[in-house]
Formats: sequence, structure tokens, C-alpha cells
Amino acid sequence: MSLLELRQPLLSAAPAAAESRREPRARRLFPAAMITLVVVLVALSLNVGAADLTLDVLFTSRIPRTLAVLLAGAAMAIGGLLMQLLVRNRFVEPATVGTTESAGVGLLAVTILTPGMPIAGKMAVAIITALLGTFAFLRILRAVPPRSSLIVVPLVGIMFSGVIASMTTFVAYRTDMLATLQVWMTGDFSGVIRGRFELLWIVAGVLVVTYLVADRFTVAALGREHAIGLGLDYRRVVALGMALVAVTSAVCVVVVGALPFLGLVVPNLVSMIMGDNLRRSLPVVALSGSAFVLVCDLLARTINHPFEVPVGVVVGVIGGIVFLVMLLRQRR
Repeated sequence: MSLLELRQPLLSAAPAAAESRREPRARRLFPAAMITLVVVLVALSLNVGAADLTLDVLFTSRIPRTLAVLLAGAAMAIGGLLMQLLVRNRFVEPATVGTTESAGVGLLAVTILTPGMPIAGKMAVAIITALLGTFAFLRILRAVPPRSSLIVVPLVGIMFSGVIASMTTFVAYRTDMLATLQVWMTGDFSGVIRGRFELLWIVAGVLVVTYLVADRFTVAALGREHAIGLGLDYRRVVALGMALVAVTSAVCVVVVGALPFLGLVVPNLVSMIMGDNLRRSLPVVALSGSAFVLVCDLLARTINHPFEVPVGVVVGVIGGIVFLVMLLRQRR
């Protein structure tokens, strides 16, 4: 063995050791950096808009809109993180496994059959259909060989979502509800005012429950055999997690519309710094999701000022590009 070969492990170990020394510092600084970023973005959000800033505009529109952005961004990011843990795949989130589309099915059915139902009733139906769609995906996932590539699972989810979306679009077209369906499936905060976003506080409760049960979700992410061996009721914990994801997706779709790829991009980016411990990374993922949607919302308001681009379009474009980059890096 040559001297160069003997030195190679030492040369390769040096960057790894330096990286391990930098990692704790990055984990300490990243939450503070995200808090600072969110505060700055909130201040910008309160001051950007087509109308002049007055007290009436501030309390009627700007503050409710900013709160809706914060809650929706945090909720969808946490929903994506939770689904990735329980499915054990980095490339899934509610918009790529049929959960969001299933919520849209419930909304469409209620609007056609009982158009006078209160918004809370529509939300309950959307939650039920989102649950059914999520568990249908899990059922399909059982047929996928365990040692398949990580890309197979999101591809199955995207195809399943496409089938649901196509069927929903066909029904909406036949019932002259296509424009309404498009509004639900495209995230938009322009209609958020005081009195029309308060249902989003439900997702704040979901975030609290997720944090309280975070350790069990982390154990469930080890897999069925390991989790059961550690004394965890695996099936019940997974069912609870999927129920929380369904509630989060349905509430966001009903109030502000779909925000595609948000739950996929943010958790993956945060995990590169914070690791996979759910309890430790949960607040940072929530802050990062809020910051991401705040940035997209500010872009949506300023790209074509004084008019607005639906924020779901901006989130979808940025999130889709990042998603493709992640898939291509995985293939390499």
C-alpha cells in the first residue's frame, strides 16, 4: 500500500471532522435566523399591498392575511414532515399522495349535493374524504416492494393524485363547477379578511398535538418491527399521524386553497441542518414553512402590482423546481 493510500483516510476524515464541529453551531444558529427572518417578512407583509396602509386596512386585511400565511405555511410544512416520517420516504407530502385532492373531492361533493351547508360542515366532509384518500394511498403502498427505489413511492402517489384530480375535474366540468374547483385547488390569500380565516386556528391545535406526540412519531419512523419491539402501538400512532395530516390539508384547502410541494421542500431543507429528530426540528420546520409562504406571498403581491398572482402558483413553481432537483440528485 502506497503512502498516498495510507494518507487518504486521514485526508477524507479531516473535512468530516470539521463538518461535525460546524454542525452543532449551525443547529444553534438556524432557529434564531429563522425567527429573525419571519419577523422581517411579517413587517414587510404588513406594509405591502395595493391599498394605502390605514388602521382599518391593517386590522381588517393585512393582519388577518399575515396570520393566515403564517398558520397555513407552518401547518402544511409540518403535515409534509409528518407524512414523510410515517411513510418513511423523503419525497412525499399531502399534495403528492392524494390527500389534498381528496379534500377537494369532499368540497365538490358537498357543494353539489348540499350547497347551503355551513363552512364548518364542508370542512368536516373535506377532512373525512382527505382521510379516506390518505389511507387508500397507504393501502396501495403495501403492494410496492419494500426494497424499491425511493422514487417509486412519490411516483405512485403522483399517479394516484392524478387519477383523483382527473375524476374530480370531470365531475366539476359536467356540473359547471370547474371555476370553483380551480379556486379551491389554487392557494390564494387575496380574499382573506377578518372573519374569514379564523378556522385556520384549528391547525394551531394540530401543531400542538404533533409536538406532544413527537417522540412516538419518531419511533414509528423506525419501521413497524422496530416500533413494536420498543412497545409502541404502531398502527394507532400511524393512524393518528395520518389523521393530523388529513385535518391540516383539509382546513388549508377550505380556507386558502392548496399549496403544492410546500410540505415536501421545507422539511427536506430543514432536515439537512436540524436532523431527523421530530421534537427538535418541529418548531424550525414550522417557522421555515411560514417564511417560505411569506416570501411567495410577497412575490405574488409585487410581481404584477397592483394586481396579484395566486400564491399557490408561486409556491408550485418554486416547490416544483426544488422537487425535480431533489429527484435528479437522488438518481445520481
